[in-house]
Amino acid sequence: MANGRGPKVVVIGGGTGTFTVLSSLKFYANDITAIVNMVDDGGSTGVLRDELGALPPGDVRQSLVALSNVSEDLRGLFNYRFPKGSFAVGHSFGNLFISALEQVTGSMSEAVKVAGEVLSIQGKVIPATTDNVRLMLETADGRIIRGEDKIGEGPADERLFVKGEPHKLWLEPAATLNPEAKQAIAEADLIVIAPGKLYSSILPSLLIKGTSNALCTAKGRKIYICNLMTRPNQTAGFSVQDFADEVERYAGAPILDYVIYNTERPSKSLLNKYALEGEREPVEFDATALANEHYHAIGEPLISKTKPKQNANDTLLKRTLIRHDSDKIARLIMRIYFS
Repeated sequence: MANGRGPKVVVIGGGTGTFTVLSSLKFYANDITAIVNMVDDGGSTGVLRDELGALPPGDVRQSLVALSNVSEDLRGLFNYRFPKGSFAVGHSFGNLFISALEQVTGSMSEAVKVAGEVLSIQGKVIPATTDNVRLMLETADGRIIRGEDKIGEGPADERLFVKGEPHKLWLEPAATLNPEAKQAIAEADLIVIAPGKLYSSILPSLLIKGTSNALCTAKGRKIYICNLMTRPNQTAGFSVQDFADEVERYAGAPILDYVIYNTERPSKSLLNKYALEGEREPVEFDATALANEHYHAIGEPLISKTKPKQNANDTLLKRTLIRHDSDKIARLIMRIYFS
């Protein structure tokens, strides 16, 4: 369990990967700041953005729930989705709550702070930017795709990103790094880039003006946790090095000190289930080549053996059959801190 001062840890990301990292890290570190991607525009979040002009609450909600120390019932309430109703159908209670707070307080940053108090979170959750932006992509063949949902959840057979072919990813309008996020990065002992959809959940935070400079000048150790599986429309054929290379390319410099990756192959039954979603494959690695990189590559069996509870985070239940072992990841992060 966390005790004493401990390290100041910043986790950058959004979605299920960040939820997984934060869920156990809170038991090992007292001072955690989650810097959350703010380009989500699908599902409930997308409706709230379009109808209320709200900033995206979905990834913020997941990080708040992950860091929460309240009862399981209250955490479950924030992830509860209304099955019917003219207004609420499809929305999670937490998304509605955060968007309502934003309207009342006049600020997403303030709304997140109040929600954090309600959920008694251990640490802080900070929007990466408070600018209202959309993720944009120009593919190698010249197509323009607008929106995180279309970029991240496109058809499995639509190759929006092709390994080795150029593309352009940007935010519209341009965004500025939240000053609170900048300060957290500068003061951190450890900066963790979480696993997740590479081009639509992780890299968008690096597109924000000020993020690259903050990472390049930060004194804390920088850790990247590589995905377990590829995504057919984003990272087909990617190895661990390919993932790390893209993170550093968007950061504008070889910033990584450590790369954590999985060495365990998922069971055949799980791989067969993933095959139904498209050509998703385990991320391959070359341990010899990784040993020669400028960062320290740490490969261990990292696949969770437990099933999520029935009232656990809804995204975990629906989308993540193969997921990281949250406790192993947390212990690895702390091992790096004490090394």
